Amino acid sequence: MPALFTTTRRVEFGDTDMAGIMHFSNFFRFMEVAECDFLRSCGFTVSWSENGEQRGFPRVSASCDYWKPARFGDLLQITVSVEKIGSKSISYRYDFHRGDEAIAVGRITAVLCRKAADGEMESLVIPDAFRQQLEKQTHSP
Repeated sequence: MPALFTTTRRVEFGDTDMAGIMHFSNFFRFMEVAECDFLRSCGFTVSWSENGEQRGFPRVSASCDYWKPARFGDLLQITVSVEKIGSKSISYRYDFHRGDEAIAVGRITAVLCRKAADGEMESLVIPDAFRQQLEKQTHSP
């Protein structure tokens, strides 16, 4: 089984509602930060310029299941794993923990795209070098 990537993030006051509980939408922000940290650890980024074109991984699907609330001041561990690499897409899983306690699991699917000359997004096949590096992180549940 491949090594999984884990990053930490503290729940800040601005992440919470009046009850001091992290607002559900902020889990998606935390997932995005964890994805960027993960890709950086692999030597990549989520957005770059290549041959004068902007390239990146816009999201096509996102979900999160919540089991326990995250509260102001909590230090969350977010484990990122690659569930599937398609010809043009990557599906990630994000496991949120507070210590040993599982509090949520999220999923995001992103597609490699470039911004075409007409401003439209065009999907691209994931290059072999990128695919090979990410396959090292692929995790089957």
